Amino acid sequence: MWRAQGLQFSVRAQHGVTLLRGRRDGLEVTLPEHALETGLDQLEARLAQQPSFYSGSSAIANFGNAVPTAEIIGRLRAVLSDAGITLRGLAGGYVALPELAANAGLEFESRPEIKLSDSARSLIADFAGARKDIAARRRRGEASVPRLRVDAKEPRQPALRLVEAHPTALYQTATLRGGQALHHGGHIVVVGDVNPGAELVATGDIVVFGRLGGIAHAGAAGDAKARIFAVDLTATQLRIATYIAAEQGSARRRAVSPEVALVRDGQITILTLSRFGELPAASVPP
Repeated sequence: MWRAQGLQFSVRAQHGVTLLRGRRDGLEVTLPEHALETGLDQLEARLAQQPSFYSGSSAIANFGNAVPTAEIIGRLRAVLSDAGITLRGLAGGYVALPELAANAGLEFESRPEIKLSDSARSLIADFAGARKDIAARRRRGEASVPRLRVDAKEPRQPALRLVEAHPTALYQTATLRGGQALHHGGHIVVVGDVNPGAELVATGDIVVFGRLGGIAHAGAAGDAKARIFAVDLTATQLRIATYIAAEQGSARRRAVSPEVALVRDGQITILTLSRFGELPAASVPP
């Protein structure tokens, strides 16, 4: 069984994203349509960090609607080869791509252009606008993430709740540096730090066994019951479904304690993990 199946990473650059993901028959490399050279630089740098991890696998290169040259294809083949990866084929919507693939002795996969729905375009625009709004509020010194203190006069035994494990949780055992992003349809679990400038987007929960200092968006498909857990929660921006909040400026000076962010009373609230366990079961989203 191919050991890297299901793993994906993306590197966010000024001009686009290079994406490497697993599929049943190997790897798929997606390069930013308007910055192929930059995308190749990103890919080369990322593969150099784990030079033997993907060794022995094959890859399809997806160019979308970009117009690659024979030189670009040759460089891509060399970058992959240095990491022990065989370039097997090309995919994309460019009309001359089948001929380029044939000339290079590669397979070709037709990829019709994907048109985003109105709701998807709206979500993308909302996310971009929210970042600007949060940045403006932070410059004004405004904080929008209250840390809730639960009355501990009557401590409660933590309630045990059975939950169904998501079948497509993504498990990441590496620190995410600024500029890197993980987007996943399900839960995301990171064993390591998420540095400022990094981004996590999940349709389910987000769990970070380390410091969460970047942007985290749980319940991205609209699930307001999703939660964000971290050993050290100092995110620059938190989002749960359509709720948005920025970290308090004084949070970095507090004692480190595992915390969870969730939606309560129409806003994102942060609880210590111990207080979260003391809440009545009925008041905690399943």
